[in-house]
Amino acid sequence: MVPGTKKYTVHDVARLLGIYRGTVINYEKKGVFPHPRRNPINGYREYTEEDIESLRRIIEGNKDI
Repeated sequence: MVPGTKKYTVHDVARLLGIYRGTVINYEKKGVFPHPRRNPINGYREYTEEDIESLRRIIEGNKDI
């Protein structure tokens, strides 16, 4: 990740994609979404804008999930 790049939490990602936080986590567990990077200090999931766009394309391509 490039220093200074904005990082988003799972809550932010869910809000931006219009899905529930639990859905993001469940899709990750099922292998629909790739596992995100984790903050080495607190272990929180961290997403970039590129990650969010990739997840958006996955959702659009899998309307029947």
